[in-house]
Amino acid sequence: MVDITHKINTLRIATAQATVTVSKIETIEALQKNTVPKGNVFEMAKTAGLFAVKNTHTSIPDCHPLPIEYTAVDYKIEGLNVFIEITIKTVYKTGVEVEAMHGASVIALTMYDMLKPIDKGIEINNVKLLHKKGGKSSFKDQNPSRLSAHIIVCSDSISEGKKEDKAGKAIIENLQSHDVQIQGYEIVPDDLQTIRNKAIELSETVNLLIYTGGTGLSIRDVTPEALEPILERRIPGVEEAIRKYGQDRMPYAMLSRSVVGTLGNCLVLALPGSTNGAKESMDAVFPHLLHVFKILRGAQHNKNE
Repeated sequence: MVDITHKINTLRIATAQATVTVSKIETIEALQKNTVPKGNVFEMAKTAGLFAVKNTHTSIPDCHPLPIEYTAVDYKIEGLNVFIEITIKTVYKTGVEVEAMHGASVIALTMYDMLKPIDKGIEINNVKLLHKKGGKSSFKDQNPSRLSAHIIVCSDSISEGKKEDKAGKAIIENLQSHDVQIQGYEIVPDDLQTIRNKAIELSETVNLLIYTGGTGLSIRDVTPEALEPILERRIPGVEEAIRKYGQDRMPYAMLSRSVVGTLGNCLVLALPGSTNGAKESMDAVFPHLLHVFKILRGAQHNKNE
């Protein structure tokens, strides 16, 4: 199966439809009057659909097991057609569109099985996804225009050439996947004044300024101390999201002192210096964090965007 461990939980909604077409009006009348010999077709088919939705992963090999937290089934009759519509919700890392289509299919098959003794001309048609919401596709327009970023690696050993930087390059790769232009990349020692001066200077020229390194607890880890006094507005929710995401994957993440805030119209982030720590921090908040630039530029803030 596809690795989804890097994804974050979001509200996922999917609605699917299937159509059962009967061959005579008497079948529709039996459905409406609940006189089908095998029993209540609508209720039995709905129950089968609920079971199917919750067990999709046992039928479709690449589907992940996931919690189904809401399912609704509706029927609409038009002429000889019975339209089945099923909506599913969950808060999880992956979508529920396959679960919705699986449920619609099984409901239709159950109706076919129950109706075939009284109608030999039944057809199942148009199993399809009507719409879905949640996940990356729902947040793809968070970048209001081409943004620029500058990445600074804070490390004595890397600046001295004793180690190779991988964390900064991982951050660059993530930003480029979200169409953020990399305006600069540099390595500096763990020096408080150097780190602070860089922030003051670069905040005037880029949208995003991302530091990696110096957020731990050693005596030379001074990135938070360099940035906190000059940030105009801290964004605690982003800091908490980064730590929560990391803590779910590594018990030492709680020791990181990541910092996020604004300096003018520039968004400043101080992330861990380890490669995994930097990658996970970016996965935790991007691309959703780019919505901040709509707010900074005075765009209407809509919670549904």
